Amino acid sequence: MPTAEHEITEAEHEIIEAEQEITEAQTLAAERAHLAESRAALRRMREHTAALSADVAADWVSKQILESQLELRVAALADHPDAPLFFGRMDHDDSGSDLPATMYVGRRHIHDGDEGRPLVLDWRAPVSRAFYQAGPADPMGWRRRRRFGFNGGELTAFEDEPLDGRALGPSQILTEEIERPRTGPMRDIVATIQPEQDVIVRAGLAATVCVQGAPGTGKTAVGLHRAAYLLFTHRERLARSGVLIVGPNRAFLAYISAVLPALGEVQVDQATIDDLLGEPTATEPAAVAAVKGDARMADVLRKALWRHLRKPEEGLVVTRGASRFRLAEHEVREIAAALRGTMRYGNGRTSFAQRLAHQILVRMEERGEAPDDRVQDQVARSKPVKQLLDQVWPKVTAEQVLFRLLSDPAELRAAAGGVLTDEEQAAIGWAKPARSHRSAKWTAADRALLDELNDLIERTPSLGHLVVDEAQDLSEMQLRALGRRCGTGSATVLGDLAQGTTAWSARSWEDVLRHLGQEGEVTELTLGFRVPGSVLDFAARLLPHVAPELAVPRSLRPGAGALTVRRVPELGAGVAEAVKAALAREGSIGLIVPDDAVPGYVATLSEAGLAHDLLGPQAAADERVLIVPASLAKGLEYDHVIVAEPAAIVAAEERGLARLYVVLTRAVSTLTVLHRADLPAQLT
Repeated sequence: MPTAEHEITEAEHEIIEAEQEITEAQTLAAERAHLAESRAALRRMREHTAALSADVAADWVSKQILESQLELRVAALADHPDAPLFFGRMDHDDSGSDLPATMYVGRRHIHDGDEGRPLVLDWRAPVSRAFYQAGPADPMGWRRRRRFGFNGGELTAFEDEPLDGRALGPSQILTEEIERPRTGPMRDIVATIQPEQDVIVRAGLAATVCVQGAPGTGKTAVGLHRAAYLLFTHRERLARSGVLIVGPNRAFLAYISAVLPALGEVQVDQATIDDLLGEPTATEPAAVAAVKGDARMADVLRKALWRHLRKPEEGLVVTRGASRFRLAEHEVREIAAALRGTMRYGNGRTSFAQRLAHQILVRMEERGEAPDDRVQDQVARSKPVKQLLDQVWPKVTAEQVLFRLLSDPAELRAAAGGVLTDEEQAAIGWAKPARSHRSAKWTAADRALLDELNDLIERTPSLGHLVVDEAQDLSEMQLRALGRRCGTGSATVLGDLAQGTTAWSARSWEDVLRHLGQEGEVTELTLGFRVPGSVLDFAARLLPHVAPELAVPRSLRPGAGALTVRRVPELGAGVAEAVKAALAREGSIGLIVPDDAVPGYVATLSEAGLAHDLLGPQAAADERVLIVPASLAKGLEYDHVIVAEPAAIVAAEERGLARLYVVLTRAVSTLTVLHRADLPAQLT
């Protein structure tokens, strides 16, 4: 029987708990009130911006520019009801500090329109860095960090973390946000950015950053958030020069398309490498594509282009009125030789005409005339100069040069001799060429060669910043094409060497940066936040065979019960049963199958009455159950992944083990592996 003293202690304990509940309820009510005030302020900010008129502009051009800027600003201030306006708060008690006593951190800056008082600070602002970096070892002047839990747009919970060194367990709100089921496109991670990720996100504009990220480490999200940070920090500069996101396919771009708009950034272009270089109209064997993708082709193309320059066989005679002015053949030859290879081919052609005209002006001055620059331009455009120009320095297109190179064995031998072996020359040369460059069909590798030639003829414009995801899958020539587009800017390079699945996949990030023409530090992320530990450990059995030099990734989440590997007598029935089981859980479902088996699984799910969609190369689908060809799985993730017949996925391509590694690491909650044939030996 408890004593009276014990009974009093229990009563006191109940009173303390009740008081804590009252205090927590009051705190929650106060935070909800701040959320409502912030949402109302954001609405007023948007209404004020929408009411502004571009009529104050001085002229029509200025008015168009101002109207465009106002439209972008209104779009950036859009309120997304399901996205909380703030996700954290920092507090300190030092009244003598320059820091605000309380700082709410959210997706964008919100202020009180009447007083200008900041209600929410943008997560990218310098002072907001403390929310991600402050800790017991360095509180950075703050006393407490508070995280908020939301359900939709409703604030439901808060969690305080003292920064005085007291030991605390892992944040439940942070863990729940990381593990929250994924439906629809990718979400931003501003509420869960980890310190090592934040360092990458806030790297300066001048720096090129390369991230080797194991599956689930958030490398794609880090790259997108870095783009948002740079746009916030260098708004005017990047508005002029532009930011471009390059992804592996359109399904991937559709998946990530909502992240930047949710952060208020609506003026960022996204593209695949085919969008930039041109859609291929033909295919070729992987071995041929590998030779064309080699950086040595740049030297071959340069030689092939300049072989179009012809040796002058005659001089130049220009008639001006009753006078005739002559340049001897050797003088024309010296001018052409002096210009050859010193500039781009197109600029050289223009300079050749101007140099010829200048020498004619010298002749005119020697006879006592006083010509000016207008006369030189007239001479440069005169018929005799144009005729000589077309004979010596003909105008060419990239398509003409590449067609001649690949269709004429003698031309290929002359340009590639000493660069490519005889076997390599024979591999890339066309056995049955088209009639002309106009009817030629170009492969993906050819498109990169055409881009190189176009840049040798005329300079490619450069962007302010380029984000390249899955960069390990780009050829050296494709990397050179992207490097030209950030030649005067910087880049964020993302990928995983273990997930390289193309014939030309990179083996080191140093090589990738070199071909991009960029210098940067390589950061390796090995701690996964999304893929359960049991799933990641299973997939990591393939690492010694696909990328033995990489560190084995580990997961923040143990993932007990997340992995199921089962042999089934009939794959169709097993898949239908697994999909039904997954539908009983919350979240998205991805059925990843060998590419050539897609029609069969479409029929299987249809016969079983299971609603589904097929993920295609052009865009993401909307159904909860998606059939995903293995070749399109890269970069995507689903709460529940079902993989059918791993051995067939491996057998489908040369780097099939790397493809399987990609496929096995798409799961956020559960992975079910179904097989009828034996599993690949590397998994067992």
